[in-house]
Amino acid sequence: MSWFSFEMRTGGGSWIPCSHTAPLMYKEILSASAIVLTFAMFGPYILSIQRGKTKPHVFSWVIWALATFVVFVAQLAAHGGYGAWPIGVSGVITAYIAVLAYRKHSDRAVTRTDWVFLVIALAALLCWLLTSNPLWAVVILTGVDLAGFGPTFRSAYIKPYGERMGFYFLGAVRNVLAISALEQYSVTTVLFPAAVGVACLVFVAMVACRRYLLTPQREDATEAR
Repeated sequence: MSWFSFEMRTGGGSWIPCSHTAPLMYKEILSASAIVLTFAMFGPYILSIQRGKTKPHVFSWVIWALATFVVFVAQLAAHGGYGAWPIGVSGVITAYIAVLAYRKHSDRAVTRTDWVFLVIALAALLCWLLTSNPLWAVVILTGVDLAGFGPTFRSAYIKPYGERMGFYFLGAVRNVLAISALEQYSVTTVLFPAAVGVACLVFVAMVACRRYLLTPQREDATEAR
C-alpha cells in the first residue's frame, strides 16, 4: 500500500493527497512492529524450551492456540484489519510451542481442573460454530484463554523459576501495539488483546512475588528459625 492516494484537482491539473490513507500506513507500521515483537519474545522462549530450562504447561498452550486462532478469525470478521494479524501470527507460534512442549516432556501434570479448562475451551469453539457471532465468540474465547492461564498460574506459583517473566511482559507490550494497529475499535476487536495483556502483567507480578519469597536467603532464614 502506498503512502497516499491521489485525485486530480478540478481545473488546476495538480495532484492533492487524500489524507485518510496516511493513518492506514501508521496502522501497518504498528502491526508490523507487533509482529516483530511477537517473534522477538517467542524466540528466546522457544530456545529456552529446547534447552530444557523452561517447562511450559502443555494444556495451557493447547488451549491458547485454539482460542487465539478463532479470535483471529473473529477479529477479521469484525474488520479489525492490520491489528488482527499479530494475533494470527501468535496463534501459529502458540500451536508450535504446544507441540514442542509435548515433545520435550515439559509439564504434563494434569489435574481435574486442567481437564475442566480444556473442556471449556472445546465447548467455546462449539459455541462459536453455533452462534456465528464474532462478539460472543470473542467474549467466550477470551474467558477460555484466561482460563487457560489457570494451569500455568498454578504451575508457576509452585515453581516460579520455571517460567520467563520477560516473555509475558513483552506479551503485554505486544498487545498494546496490536490494539493500536486495529482499524476498527469495538468490544469484538479490543477485548481479547486487552484482557490477555492485563493477565500477562498480573502473571509477572505473581511470579516476581513468589521468587522474592522463595529466594535462598529467605529460605535459609526460615530454616534457621
